[in-house]
Order: sequence, then structure tokens, then C-alpha cells
Amino acid sequence: MNPTARSDLPEADATPSMPPALVFLLAAACALSVANVYYAQPLLDAIGREFRLDQAAVGIVITATQLGCALALFFVVPLGDLLDRRRLMLGQLGLLVLALAAVAASANAPWLLAGMVALGLLGTAMTQGLLALSAALAAPAERGRVVGAAQGGVVIGLLLARTLAGALADVWGWRAVYVASAILSAVLALVLVRWLPRRQLPVAGLGYGALLRSVFTLLVTERVLRVRGMIALLMFAAFSAFWTALVLPLSAPPHSLSHTAVGAFGLVGVVGVLMAARAGRQADAGHGQRTTAIGLALLCMAWAPIALLDHSLWLLALGVLALDLALQALHVTNQAMIFSISAQAHSRLVAGYMMFYAVGSGLGSIAATAVYARAGWLGVCVLGAGISVAALGFWAATVPRGARAVCPADGRARI
Repeated sequence: MNPTARSDLPEADATPSMPPALVFLLAAACALSVANVYYAQPLLDAIGREFRLDQAAVGIVITATQLGCALALFFVVPLGDLLDRRRLMLGQLGLLVLALAAVAASANAPWLLAGMVALGLLGTAMTQGLLALSAALAAPAERGRVVGAAQGGVVIGLLLARTLAGALADVWGWRAVYVASAILSAVLALVLVRWLPRRQLPVAGLGYGALLRSVFTLLVTERVLRVRGMIALLMFAAFSAFWTALVLPLSAPPHSLSHTAVGAFGLVGVVGVLMAARAGRQADAGHGQRTTAIGLALLCMAWAPIALLDHSLWLLALGVLALDLALQALHVTNQAMIFSISAQAHSRLVAGYMMFYAVGSGLGSIAATAVYARAGWLGVCVLGAGISVAALGFWAATVPRGARAVCPADGRARI
């Protein structure tokens, strides 16, 4: 069966405009969901002391979380195209509350690691499922704006998770972070039960095995997904290279900044939330290719002030701002374009797209540490700039001249 075949439901153009309150609710749900994946990062020292894990071994906590993320992308996120999405979201949220409670009550390292795998799986599945649900509930003319708002919630969740976890742990200990998140997740479940609309959405008439295989079928058959996925792989490789290596020069003389101070540079990324919404509107208006060109050019230029880290932390902050603005604009534009492929494949499309993200992030991190050991910060900047230029060149080589981001006639993305 064609994985992108149209359903017999009414045309998407009949979908009513999404109320602002619902857009806000979906964005808030994204923020609360994704935060669970990142709470552990500032808590590793406290967790390591309690479970007697040394600095080398405590990293397995993050590894367990990332394993859960990978399992979610392969085996759980595509379920949104097979099952009722509202019930799926609520079921996953109930399981997330149980996983948070299990981590908070963990008595030994194996129990803790099992809980972290569950948090990575459910937090990722919830976040990506909510993004796909946002696209499905939105009318075609507003899909980019709505997805941009939901992605803004993801950014806020990413940025605030580390800050809030550290502050809460300083007062009540690391377990309190997961107790508080479990309570918030339970409240969110009650809110979603009350306000998440009951609407019949397109589903794929496939079995579970065929559903999973169709993710790879989409990668083979949908050029939009392949091209936008490759752009995502390159841009997230550059982004990951920067953030992986940043702590190394800033924590060393002459800066000698604390981890809290280094993390504060991430707060600059809040501005990226505004860019995410703007980029979504541009995609809705059919200007996704222009937004892509601007975003990739900005991604390349951001490395110039970043390379001057030893001369000015203000210039570094400027570079971080440019890097994050570019990433958010590109990420939302990519998602808006792939979600235009097929209404009944939103969950599989986001799963396939995020596989590129995972590969890019992993490669960027590995390359950054290796390059920094041999060529220092300037070497990392050359690496990041080279990846960014490669992304710009790839886009230029794949975009047809005069193409528009969205064809209003049928809503399908064009490359």
C-alpha cells in the first residue's frame, strides 16, 4: 500500500483555524514533554555521588536516555499514523508519569537506568507526536505557524530544563526534580483530556510491521523528506559541534567560567522562539526556499564572531544568537515542508526526519571533540563553518530554479 495514499476523510482545506489557546496548549505540552529528556544533565554529579558512579561511568545515565530517544523514533513515533492520536498522547502521558515516579523512587543504578530509558522513549515520543498532531490539527494555510509555535515550546523546554532542574535540586535534591515533573505531567494530562479536540484524523491502513517499514519507503520515495532531512543532518552536525566543544575553551584559562555561566549562553536561544514562528509563517506563504537560503547564509556567517571567542565574549554571544536564529528558522521550515507531503503520514515523516537529526548531532559531537584535541577552538570553528557551507551548497544544488516552498494547489511541499 502506498504510504502516502490519501484518506477518504474531508479535504484538509475544510479544517477550521486553530484557536490561539489550543496553539499555546500544544506548545506548553511540547515544552513539558521534552524537558524530561534533559533534566538529568545538570544532575549527573549528584546522581553519581548517590549511586557511587565515577565521572567516567555516570555518563551512562545520558546514554540510557538517548537509547530511549532512538527507540522512540524507530518504534513509537510512527504509531501516530496508525492509532487515534488523542488517545495515544494521553496513554503515553500516563506512562510518562509512572516513569518519572520510578526514577524518583529508584533504589539502585539498574532501576535508575531503566527509568531513564523510559523517560527518553516517552519524552521523545510525546514531543514528536505533539509536533505531528499540531500539523494534523492545523489548517494547511496555518500549518507552518502552528508547527513553529509548537517548536518554540520545544526550544523553551530544552533551555529551561537544565536551569530549573539545577535550581530545584539545590533546594530539595535531585529526586525532587522528577517528583515535580510527575506532578506537572499529571496536571497536563487532565488539561489535555479536557481541551484536546476529538477530531477524526487521517490514519494509515497498515499493520504495525508494514507501518515501520513504510518509514523507510517514505525516505526512498519522497524527495522532499530526503533533501530536507539531509539539510537537517548537516545543520544539526554544525550546531552539535559548537555546543559540545564550547565548554572546553570557556572553562579553561583565561575565561575559567563555571558550568552555570557556560550554560547561560544557551539562554540567548530564547530569541530563536520568535524566529521559529516567523519562519513558519513564511513557509505558509510559500517562501520556504527563501527562508532556507537566508537561514543557511546566517548559519555560515555565525562562525565569524564565534571564532573570536578569545577576544570577546560579547561577540561569542552574538554568534550564538545568529546560530540559534538560523537553526530555528531552518528546522521549522523543514518541518512545515515535510508535513505537506501527506496528512496520514505526519508521524512517520517526523520520525524519518528526526533520524537525520540524530545522526547529525552524533557525528557533530564526535567530530568536535576530536578536532578540538588537535586544532583547538579555531579548528572547531573551521569544522562548523565547513559543515555550514556544505549545507548551503547542498541546498543550492538541489533546489529547482524558481521553485516555491509550497504549492497552494495541492498543499504538497516542493523542492
